Amino acid sequence: GVSSGTVAEVHQGMVDDNLISKEKIGGSNYFWSFPGKKDREMQIKHEQTLQNIEQLKVKINDSQAKLADAKRGREDENGERAAKLARLEELGVEKKKAEAELERLKQNDPQALADLEKELKLCSEAANRWTDNIFMCKSYLVKKRGMGRKEACRILGITDAFDYPEG
Repeated sequence: GVSSGTVAEVHQGMVDDNLISKEKIGGSNYFWSFPGKKDREMQIKHEQTLQNIEQLKVKINDSQAKLADAKRGREDENGERAAKLARLEELGVEKKKAEAELERLKQNDPQALADLEKELKLCSEAANRWTDNIFMCKSYLVKKRGMGRKEACRILGITDAFDYPEG
């Protein structure tokens, strides 16, 4: 005899392979297959393949036209293109060398040095202004609040060696 589990496995395998159809109606499972169903599926797949082929042919023609347009004007007459590409390469190397030289010479640029001196002067003025402010705070604490010089320095976070910056 044939076990009932084997029949269920065979039916499920055929449903999975799309050889038969299955529908549950009520408490029963019904299986069927139409002879023309497989033919219709193959016909639909064939039509889709033909459509894909046509689309690919159009893409190929477009690509060939773009390639022909790109090649137009690039014809190499008398080997000029190779010479021009070599010259372009030489000019690129010269440009890199010139940029490196420019970068090296920027260190001695009078305008850059003047800008640095101006910036240094601005920073020195700011440092002197803040030093004045700290000394004014120290003077206020000593004269108005009656603190000792060492106590005022401790509160302000400075030492006795604190003075105006040099430069």
